[in-house]
Amino acid sequence: MIHDKLKEMLNKLPKFCRLFFRGIEPRTEARTRLAYAYDLSVFFSFLKSENPVFKDTDMHELDISALDMINARDIEEYMEYLKYRPDENGDDIANRENGIKRKVSSLKSFYRYFYESEMIKTNPAALVHLPKIHDKDIVRLDYNEVASLLDEAENGSRLTDKQKTYHKKTRNRDVAMLSLLLGTGMRISECVGIDINDLDLEETAVRIHRKGGKEEVVYFSDEVAGNMLPYLEERKNTVAEPGSENALFLSLQNKRMSVRSAELMVKKYAEVVTPLKHITPHKLRSTYGTHLYQETGDIYLVADVLGHSDVNTTKKHYAAIDENRRRMARKAVKLREE
Repeated sequence: MIHDKLKEMLNKLPKFCRLFFRGIEPRTEARTRLAYAYDLSVFFSFLKSENPVFKDTDMHELDISALDMINARDIEEYMEYLKYRPDENGDDIANRENGIKRKVSSLKSFYRYFYESEMIKTNPAALVHLPKIHDKDIVRLDYNEVASLLDEAENGSRLTDKQKTYHKKTRNRDVAMLSLLLGTGMRISECVGIDINDLDLEETAVRIHRKGGKEEVVYFSDEVAGNMLPYLEERKNTVAEPGSENALFLSLQNKRMSVRSAELMVKKYAEVVTPLKHITPHKLRSTYGTHLYQETGDIYLVADVLGHSDVNTTKKHYAAIDENRRRMARKAVKLREE
């Protein structure tokens, strides 16, 4: 379905854009390429609606040479446009800082690809700085909320009657997935991508595929392994649909779970357990990272386990915990005996 949507969007973008998507395909997932396609469609819509040079141009027939006609000021105007851009009905869409940053980052990657391939002479996107993102508090689950989330996945007592009907069929799978996410900090895409032969219960380890296709083995506790056993027994007796025979986690249609389905599963339980927190699979990852850092105090270990290529990314996310630890340090040393 994602591939069909991507194909549909590419048919509306300038033809030369296909070169970019062909170039990034080996190192990106289809979902990532679809996000790129959407971001670029916003940029070309901006050119057609806001730039007089391209007003009467058929964007699909636009030549790659047009990229050399754009300068840094045009891209800065694009950033302003993104703050409040019109939708198809003419209503304003307000983009948040992260949304603007992502769209500009996509444009930078787009320009860089053609510039480094020597298909264009200029790279004005490289002259534009990404917008500053103002730090927000990281949303995560407390220890008691983690327990409540797993309890709800097991018993489904607070679900709606309709949800309870499906819960009987998915309970073991949901408990297994949530336990693995909360017990390893892996990304949701890494979780749904696990095959049966990636799992080693004796070593309490699982092989996952990180961003960029890198394989890595992550380890989990005996508690997580125990939570997974009922589903693993169930999975042995389930016949998967063609193409999903090796998938560990299956949907109700016996196909490999999609990222979107897994996101909705997390949302279903989180909404009844922590209604005031917007919990997503990524928040479960932050929860694991927080608890691991609180227990070990080793930021390098946290970065390694989470698969962060730069430890500074990890430090940024867990700076608040560092601040609390520093505050606690003031009481640790006595100058005089009381």
